[in-house]
Amino acid sequence: MLRIGLTGGMGAGKSTVARILAERGAVIIDADAIAREVVAPGTEGLAALAQAFGPEILAADGSLDRPALAARAFADEESRKKLNSITHPLVGKRTTELIDAAESDAILVQDIPLLVESGMAPYLHLVLVVDVDAETRIRRLVEFRGVPEADARARISAQATDEQRHAVADVLLDNSGEPGAIEPVVRRLWEQRLVPFERNLRAGTVAARELRLVPADPEWAAQAQRLIARLAAACGSAAIRIDHIGSTAVPDLPAKDVIDIQITVADLAAADGLRDALGAAGFPVKAHLAHDNPKPTGADPAGTDTALWAKRVHGSADPGRPANVHLRVEGSPGAEFALAFRDRLRADADLRSEYLTVKRKAEAAAADSSGEAAAEAYYAVKEPWFDDVYERIRGAAD
Repeated sequence: MLRIGLTGGMGAGKSTVARILAERGAVIIDADAIAREVVAPGTEGLAALAQAFGPEILAADGSLDRPALAARAFADEESRKKLNSITHPLVGKRTTELIDAAESDAILVQDIPLLVESGMAPYLHLVLVVDVDAETRIRRLVEFRGVPEADARARISAQATDEQRHAVADVLLDNSGEPGAIEPVVRRLWEQRLVPFERNLRAGTVAARELRLVPADPEWAAQAQRLIARLAAACGSAAIRIDHIGSTAVPDLPAKDVIDIQITVADLAAADGLRDALGAAGFPVKAHLAHDNPKPTGADPAGTDTALWAKRVHGSADPGRPANVHLRVEGSPGAEFALAFRDRLRADADLRSEYLTVKRKAEAAAADSSGEAAAEAYYAVKEPWFDDVYERIRGAAD
């Protein structure tokens, strides 16, 4: 099951995006709808709210008077926290029931207004943020929903900022245009990313990637941090540390659009023990390839320390964000070299230039092949160069 988080500020148009996804076949779990369900007349939730905020929040027919509750619950931070402490556990319980009822191959979209505030992002496979600036959202709430402007501003100010939402967004959906403009965007997202992502996740398949260099992307660092947060949630205490490594961790260095992450573990048994958890989080194990476990030949001419260079490799099932996840043992030559090489590249412009030249030669060598043959041609050029670089970095450390 592929679990997608959908969020955005009030008035951004989450319901529009949810409708389009539902029409394509997604299972929608609407946190607002659940929030209404758990405080319906006769529920324990409504009774708890009345006790906390007073009988004035009840309408004449015994149902919840939402404007009256909002006036009290959003008046200050303490009141808002009290509201959340009552409703969030009830919403969570009902959400779990609905998730458990969904089919195993579902693309399940959780419409969660407070996704950022609740810290849910690392526990979802992908986060979609419907993006509209605050002033436009306020205007929509006033004009189309009849919300008083002061109330609209108070509610929006109590939610996450645009910057906080952007930080967790794997996909930003700009809904500031004309009505209907977002529909083809969401349909392409469904067909080109969500459907293949779910298929790869179910099959335990790593998404295909291109062996092509692209200009450095300033978003790589933020994308890596989102991957690291998901990996940390999946690994728990088994991960000693998690780092962004490789070329995408070096500002301004052209690279393949594949983010490399290193998870440091106590031993290979710990790495193997994470196989299922990482697979479920969207990072299935990769089939063993010769270049997945590179060991500079100069590191050990006799071949006696091969085990010290051993690692486990997982990849991203998400076709929209290719990634390699390397699990290495703490203190091993491979783990230490990955970090030292990254740091040396960041500090040494000459080494960056030298490495880019090698990368371009590798790209050219792979251009006439495809699949694993292209990968082998690519790494056949790079790996001899790494022998020399390993010796240089090790010499500098000594």
